[in-house]
Amino acid sequence: MGETVAAIVEAHRSGAASPEATIARAYARIRAHDDPAIFIALRAEADALAEAKALAAERSADRTLADRPLFGVPVAVKDNIDVAGLPTTAACPAFAYTPKEDATCVARLKRAGAIVIGKTNLDQFATGLVGVRTPYGIARNLFDPALIPGGSSAGSAIAVAAGLVPLALGTDTAGSGRVPAGLSNIVGLKPSLGLVSTAGVVPACRTLDCVSVLALTVDDAFAALAAIAGPDAADPYSRPRRLGALGALPRGLRLGVPMPGQRLFFGDEASAAAYDAALARFARLGAVIVAFDMEPFYQAARLLYEGPWVAERYLAARSVIEKAPQSMHPVTRQIILGGAKPSAADAFAAFYALEELRRVCDHAFRSFDAMALPTVPTVYTVEQVLADPITLNSRLGTYTNFVNLLDLCALSVPASMRADGTPFGITLVAPAGEDAALAAIGRAFHADTTLPLGATGKAQPPLAAMAAQAKLPA
Repeated sequence: MGETVAAIVEAHRSGAASPEATIARAYARIRAHDDPAIFIALRAEADALAEAKALAAERSADRTLADRPLFGVPVAVKDNIDVAGLPTTAACPAFAYTPKEDATCVARLKRAGAIVIGKTNLDQFATGLVGVRTPYGIARNLFDPALIPGGSSAGSAIAVAAGLVPLALGTDTAGSGRVPAGLSNIVGLKPSLGLVSTAGVVPACRTLDCVSVLALTVDDAFAALAAIAGPDAADPYSRPRRLGALGALPRGLRLGVPMPGQRLFFGDEASAAAYDAALARFARLGAVIVAFDMEPFYQAARLLYEGPWVAERYLAARSVIEKAPQSMHPVTRQIILGGAKPSAADAFAAFYALEELRRVCDHAFRSFDAMALPTVPTVYTVEQVLADPITLNSRLGTYTNFVNLLDLCALSVPASMRADGTPFGITLVAPAGEDAALAAIGRAFHADTTLPLGATGKAQPPLAAMAAQAKLPA
């Protein structure tokens, strides 16, 4: 049986494998991998197996149930997203509660046939891009244990890249779904704002938060997105956006890239070279590379942490930070306490500045269809980040922080393995509503790299085979 969602579902539909066997294999792999920092809470294996058995029985009684797009697929869920009966901690034990209902996105996954097996570790209150701000241990980077795993959706990314599950949910406000994907050689999909409901998700910045999808292939990520997307009356920030269908690489594609003098890698020559190689690959695939002025986007990125949006994080963690501040991770506490300082005047000044930048940035997209940016400019060791937690975290968000503020969608895909064995990822960015177009570009690029799936060592399925399974053009 294959490693991808598409292969697992096909095996279940054909009878080559059962959902029960797939779930048992997931738990066996978790035990064999033996990293207790990936999951904060695991569902009882017997309960998950019973659900898988019941799902198979339902399918025997009603064959149409096999048409569920995630039929019998094991999934992991970031522990700031509610799963009924499992504690939601947001990586802060003092904040923990046990929800009676699933978050909307989890309920939709289940309706699509997925089986939740556990809640994954994260930077506390989803505040961080490093994956080390948690009392539940630091998940091991699969390519070099000295390196950070990336965050905040660290556990979800590692679980997918290690082959423990083929699919996981994360969240993304400033890059929390894209950064760990880039450092794990997997796909990280950040949808358009409001496309996926955030009802049942612990807010970071409620006006900017997105539920993200982490998967081994773009096809798998898009299948999950299609299952969870759609308006939700329970989420006031839900928007009636059209997702569209996944297709082939567009002809005449124009990709925007920062002008050479604006490409920031903080001295990391290996990442700079990997970026150049990725752009050359895009050109070989037929894309036209268009240089643009990146400075307005950098300015928007700085607003996220230097502006009043940190106040939203204060509101989300208020119940803990006002009653038991010492129970919080010290770096998270320091950042969130800063959210109590901005005034209403500061907020409106930032809103005005953002709208001015939005006009400039919208104009930039007239020259190209999507941006092709490094997912991260460089990577740091755990030791380096612990010694300088704020500055290095900020650098990791160089190419991600502006995306949600400007209402853009984004897709991080593996691009190459550097000479030192570290994965390098590319992020595609486009205006809201272009999620399907980004997926079409990303799947063609990822397939062309022929990189293995995550850290599993398994080869990617040929693009033609994936397209045939999903009934898509190759």
